[in-house]
Amino acid sequence: MTQTKVIVGLGSCGIAAGANKVYNKIKALQEAEKLNFELAKTSCIGMCFREPLVEVIDENGSMIYGDVDEDKAIEIIQQHVIGLNPIKDYVVKTDLFTTPDSIYFDGQVKIALRNCGYIDPENIQEYEDRGGYSALKLIAKDKIAPDVVIQTIIDSGLRGRGGGGFPTGMKWRFARASQSAEKYIICNADEGDPGAFMDRSLLEGDPHAVIEGMIIGAYAIGATDGVIYCRAEYPLAIKRLNIALAQAHERGYLGNSIQGIEGFNLDIHIKEGAGAFVCGEETALMASIEGKRGMPTKRPPFPAESGLWRKPSNINNGETFANVSYIVSHGAGSFNKYGTEKSKGTKVFALTGKIKHGGLVEVPMGMSLRDIIFKLGGGIQNNKKFKAVQLGGPSGGCIPEHLIDILVDYDQVNATGAIMGSGGMVVMDETTCMVDVARFFLDFTQKESCGKCTFCRIGTKRMLEILSRITVGEGQEGDIEKLEELALQVRDSSLCGLGQTAPNPVLTTIKYFRHEYEAHIRDKKCPAHSCKKLLTYEIVADKCTGCTVCAVKCPVKAIDGERKKVHHINQDICIKCGDCYSTCRFDAITKS
Repeated sequence: MTQTKVIVGLGSCGIAAGANKVYNKIKALQEAEKLNFELAKTSCIGMCFREPLVEVIDENGSMIYGDVDEDKAIEIIQQHVIGLNPIKDYVVKTDLFTTPDSIYFDGQVKIALRNCGYIDPENIQEYEDRGGYSALKLIAKDKIAPDVVIQTIIDSGLRGRGGGGFPTGMKWRFARASQSAEKYIICNADEGDPGAFMDRSLLEGDPHAVIEGMIIGAYAIGATDGVIYCRAEYPLAIKRLNIALAQAHERGYLGNSIQGIEGFNLDIHIKEGAGAFVCGEETALMASIEGKRGMPTKRPPFPAESGLWRKPSNINNGETFANVSYIVSHGAGSFNKYGTEKSKGTKVFALTGKIKHGGLVEVPMGMSLRDIIFKLGGGIQNNKKFKAVQLGGPSGGCIPEHLIDILVDYDQVNATGAIMGSGGMVVMDETTCMVDVARFFLDFTQKESCGKCTFCRIGTKRMLEILSRITVGEGQEGDIEKLEELALQVRDSSLCGLGQTAPNPVLTTIKYFRHEYEAHIRDKKCPAHSCKKLLTYEIVADKCTGCTVCAVKCPVKAIDGERKKVHHINQDICIKCGDCYSTCRFDAITKS
């Protein structure tokens, strides 16, 4: 009889939801009652909206329980583990029957995330048991030449998953062609987009997949040293990376003459970034590694010719590297059978915003945005109307409802004015003000500008000032045209990708939601009823009961009236906080 195994998801999302308490409760129960089952840890399987998650594996199969607290944990142990009677109402995923949440996994294809949620990320043996490091061993055993490895990556159609979408194999070929005794392989894990957590989850859940991809990349280009640039705000990812690197050394996957390949020596270390968004740009990232201020430099020369320490270097993000060992082990066809003509394989997305199923999904290229948002994502929270999705983070753009059937494909997404980016997908509903969204993202990029380029430093500041005026009812005729003019100047005159793409949220919201800008400027109204300064709260006399709750809740005493008599809001005092609107039990207060 197979011993029962209980696994608790301990990624950042699970820990934030209380998974450590759940784990400790189960461990205490196991020790107190001397229960015979194996207790283990894993990371996130992507179902962040159901954390904490607890999986029970027994002779009948696997069942994953969601929204587990300490009380539910006790129930699961007593009824399922001891009593062999699963609590089906708590189950969110199993192969034994369909659950309401099963649709979240329908249509997903896990390649980059193939091990996340299935292994203990701090146990190299579990990674090896699922085929880990078999690609590296295959290269050593069959003496596969670096050029053959590169051609395999080219044939797979893998493009950089960090935002640029440049063909990975071609990038490697350029780096290999550069002659130097020293070369560097670099993993860009500086994930700075608001709402993005793809690389964080990957590094927390399967650090060895990224490391193995880097080792294969180093072999292919002839690199002698490796660096993982990971922001310090990811402490759990850094902890697990350090453990994984030490384990890889112990097993001979790093060091000298790796796996018996004569002359192939490689070490990898971690550089903790300070959180600057601009350091996601490769030349700024390399400057930061060298101890300089993270500021982009002019290209050419490109990193493949002169990169870190002015030596040939190759930079890919974590998701890109995580695909490499799968492609080498299973062949280029196993990857390029998914996707479209020019966008092959799968892509990981972080679903956030006004969506029911927030979390991490990996889907084949070519799936529609509609299927991702409404099938996997479960649709819009509170069944409100979908309005737009921000794709590509602050450097991306807003895609409106009438374009929701476009496919996840680099060319189709770019045609909308957005970009694929690293995979952040922020969903918005009818209560989202698109002018304020543009202001939010521009505020972010303006603060994160390194200041090197005049148009990026000052142009984004002037744009932000205009957007801020519009959202408080001080917009003027001609502001939209000024925004468009400034946006084009910033885009065309900035040195790096941050400045060149900073205007995207403004340009796309003007393109698809110009009427909202006009309403703010001409009518001093926010159609989404979101911008506080443009709202008016009024009491409906026929509905007001004079209960005084609104008057008591008002922080500035803007509401007057006697008990059991109609109240009145003094518009000169009202600060538009909305407390009265949210506390009224009789729908007697309107917002317009």
